Amino acid sequence: MVQDDTKLKQDFQAKCSSVSNSTMSEAVQERQVHYKLLFEMLKVLHLIFDVQYFPGNNISHQLQRKLPVLSALDTAKTQLYHFKAIIIAGMGLFTDAYDLFCIAPIMILIGRVYYENEPQFVIPPIVVSTMVAIALLGTAIGQLVFGRLGDKIGRRRVYGLALMIMVLSSIGCGFSICTTRNCVLVSLGLFRFVLGLGIGGDYPLSATIMSEFANKRTRGAFIAAVFSMQGFGILAASAVTMVVCAIFDRASNLSAKDPTPKEADVAWRLILMIGAIPAGLTFYWRMMMPETARYTALVEQNVVQAAMDMEKVLELPMSQIVEDELLSPIRPPDPLHSKQFFHRHGRDLFSCSFTWFLLDIVFYSSTLFQSHIYNQHLPKNENMNAYRHAFEVAKLQAIIAACSTIPGYWFTVYFIDRIGRVKIQMMGFFFMAMVFLALGIPYYQYWYKETNNSKPNKGFLFLYGIAFFFSNFGPNTTTFIVPAELFPARYRSTCHGISGAIGKVGAIIGSVGFLWASNGKKEIKKEVNFPEALGMTASLIILAGVCLLGMAVTFFFTRETMGRSLEENENDD
Repeated sequence: MVQDDTKLKQDFQAKCSSVSNSTMSEAVQERQVHYKLLFEMLKVLHLIFDVQYFPGNNISHQLQRKLPVLSALDTAKTQLYHFKAIIIAGMGLFTDAYDLFCIAPIMILIGRVYYENEPQFVIPPIVVSTMVAIALLGTAIGQLVFGRLGDKIGRRRVYGLALMIMVLSSIGCGFSICTTRNCVLVSLGLFRFVLGLGIGGDYPLSATIMSEFANKRTRGAFIAAVFSMQGFGILAASAVTMVVCAIFDRASNLSAKDPTPKEADVAWRLILMIGAIPAGLTFYWRMMMPETARYTALVEQNVVQAAMDMEKVLELPMSQIVEDELLSPIRPPDPLHSKQFFHRHGRDLFSCSFTWFLLDIVFYSSTLFQSHIYNQHLPKNENMNAYRHAFEVAKLQAIIAACSTIPGYWFTVYFIDRIGRVKIQMMGFFFMAMVFLALGIPYYQYWYKETNNSKPNKGFLFLYGIAFFFSNFGPNTTTFIVPAELFPARYRSTCHGISGAIGKVGAIIGSVGFLWASNGKKEIKKEVNFPEALGMTASLIILAGVCLLGMAVTFFFTRETMGRSLEENENDD
């Protein structure tokens, strides 16, 4: 029986080698039909007689040696389609950042409209916490669900669905049925949860698709470029908020003491709905993307289709990616929940998940509530109308995004394939810890506005910007990249989703916890409705400790993936 299979392979190889370049396209179509028939025959023989063609568990490594299409992908030159894929995949992360990080000025407008009778128009902390946590909870669930679907039915098949959920839920957030306080908050919370599902789905799919399209020499830079669109999303959210608020402010001509007009209820809805436009524009191109060659070849085991897809989009000559011989049926890799899988990949899954968890505690606590941290640098609430208040908060976010967040992303793009993921991640955690210690230890003695009746210290803003720079030229980017490089193709999207979901649990802890914990005896006099807690000094020192723990976990558990193919990374025991 094995001899017959060998003869079939030899016949197929001979047929392939006899094809001239002038008739290559016709031969490819014929070969695809021939391949499928032979492949089905061999599968039946394998099931009946339990023929083993590849001994041992190191399946993907043998496949990589057998598949020229994967070798061609790893060595392909940077082409136009790579940049097109960055834009298509990155626009989901753009929308993700826009919708998640516009919530701070949005909550100010909602407070002015629906909590006008409250002291300083402050929304109760339980409402703010719920609105933030519910979107992050949806994101965590979306990462788990869409990550698994990406491995079960294909990356491309669910990629457009995640984007459509984001677009529709962004519009839904803006409409947020009715105009009474409770009804608006409930409907907004519901739509933000659905929005989180779409955002969560985009994380593992975008990272996995980009990693499987890229060559091994510049893979890190391409994935980092996709993730850098998040920085532009934060900047766009701030810019749109500033423009909308400036237009409404100019049209209403309000003074600081005038009651908030009903038109302010339209302003925040408009800001949310504008976030759906960039993602909606890329929906068509997402649906036109082919399935990744690695998924088609390694999971669906349709090598010829993988080769044809790559020939179309990456302009690879068919002579480089045609198979020299027919692949026999292979045993599937170890099941996801098996002891063998955790023996081989458990350490990687732990390092990816736990470093992402620690990073998100720090990143989301300081990003979602920049206005809370910078409160001493803003004019007093009673001296601003609703639009001006939201404008000032958005302006601070835009300054941080333009001066530190976006440069941090692009430093990573440039250096990620030169100095490696592990070094960048450790460096980022270390410098973030140093900045938080420098801010936290002397906070009340030096940085606090009311110390000796001094003016706000601009050095605080500078150091805080440095923290954001090293979060993005550091673990915020690398924790997104590494899970897309370490795991087998059959579980790559799933494991990225698991890592990201655990990270979002950290985001909930960080953002909600920091909102409550940062109010000490001095802040509580100004932050109405917030119970007395740890204060800024203790909160910032805790964040520094989390960063140092992240650096230690990275050093002891995270493997370097720079310059190696995905198949080499997944099989390095």
